[in-house]
Amino acid sequence: MSDELSMDGVRLQKVLANAGVASRRVAEQMIVEGRVRVNGEVVTELGSRIDPETDLVDVDGTAIQLDASKRYVVLNKPTGVVSSMRDDRGRRDLRRYTDEWEERLYNVGRLDADTSGLLVLTNDGELAHVLAHPSFGVTKVYIAKVAGRVTAQTISQLTKGVELDDGPIVADKARLLDASARSSAGGEGSLVELTLHSGRNRIVRRMMAEVGHPVLELVRRQFGPLHLGALPVGRTRELTTVERGALLTLARRDGDTPSTASVQAPGDGSPGDQETE
Repeated sequence: MSDELSMDGVRLQKVLANAGVASRRVAEQMIVEGRVRVNGEVVTELGSRIDPETDLVDVDGTAIQLDASKRYVVLNKPTGVVSSMRDDRGRRDLRRYTDEWEERLYNVGRLDADTSGLLVLTNDGELAHVLAHPSFGVTKVYIAKVAGRVTAQTISQLTKGVELDDGPIVADKARLLDASARSSAGGEGSLVELTLHSGRNRIVRRMMAEVGHPVLELVRRQFGPLHLGALPVGRTRELTTVERGALLTLARRDGDTPSTASVQAPGDGSPGDQETE
């Protein structure tokens, strides 16, 4: 055990500096200014010590990652890849996208094999639980190319509610991006943006089919505070410090995550089984 870590923990300014928040001197100023909270309580004493393994720290309301063993990665999943770390039917799975990391990463939620876009890979089970479980209502944004010419009335219907076999569903937001997109077969098509917090299976495809516009192509562009941006299909990147802070802030705000939550291989009741498009 280092000299810095004792029964009383580690000095708060050192923890902030080690987390990449700021230099020790700037971190001290943040503490004095009342911008730092530990377990929800503002701390202004420079001699304050914490336990980085158990205490929760935020600066200006944004959570700080203290556990360096946790890894957070975004994948732009291609179509034709199943959201599983090992597929028992021999289909293309996610293992090829996690080989470069020493940690065992697993997917947060699922995307249908025919759906591309943003998928989170992590070894943080508690955060994965909040992001994936439908009860926490994390929003997702999809861009769907659909058959036919979508009208303003159809967009209104999506936001007012659609009745499906397993109950009604309402889009949080719906927007017509292009009413003149062509399908791959040359027929009429439209581009629609849908924002949902539902975790029900194939919900976008079922909603659009119900209003008479079957999905031809589907991509998830946003998951909670994360945006796909210009990340090419089939590529991964680690989250930035700002993105990690946004995810951790969301997790702490939206859930008292079970202390027993852990990342398991999909198919064993893991967070990866909780949500699917």
